Amino acid sequence: MNDLPPEPVAISDMANLFGVTHRTLHFYEEKNLLSSSRMGLMRVYYHRDIRRMMLINLCRETGMPIAAIQDLLAELQETSSQEEADSLFREALEARKRELIATQSMMIRQLHQINGLLTPSDGSDEHDDHRGHGIELTELEYQYLELMADGYTQPRAARNLQMTPEAIQALETGIMRKLKATNRFQAVAKAVLLGLISS
Repeated sequence: MNDLPPEPVAISDMANLFGVTHRTLHFYEEKNLLSSSRMGLMRVYYHRDIRRMMLINLCRETGMPIAAIQDLLAELQETSSQEEADSLFREALEARKRELIATQSMMIRQLHQINGLLTPSDGSDEHDDHRGHGIELTELEYQYLELMADGYTQPRAARNLQMTPEAIQALETGIMRKLKATNRFQAVAKAVLLGLISS
């Protein structure tokens, strides 16, 4: 946020600035994430509070728990330089990324389990002869989907399949189009549900 509003900022303007409710701001204050000042009966904020709220809002958008944000803010207060603060923030984001990857893997396993429960064990599934409900993938596309399910990035998958970055990008785009997916996780989830891949 380059253009900060003039100080002090009323609570209604603060809420509008970040697209949150007054209750959200009160909640953050109750959790000691944010603080406000008083001008008579009016609750107001200053630029330091806006910058702090920017960080809180960003962390919340990544799904970071309140407790983790509390710890991060406490650690940031102990830093002595911007470089140290940036490094600390990057570490927090990396930790959140690892949590999301673990959650993604768990969801894929659960989707696979559900898919197995929904498929009759006697082999009488009317779709058995139409794997993926009519979606036809090449052997290479099946291989790449398996790598995506295992968390392979495009560069790593390209090395594994001995393909150029351009070719792997085209391969992924083709899979997305066939599965009508908007991102990699959705593509993998749909592939699991349709029985195209096993994990």
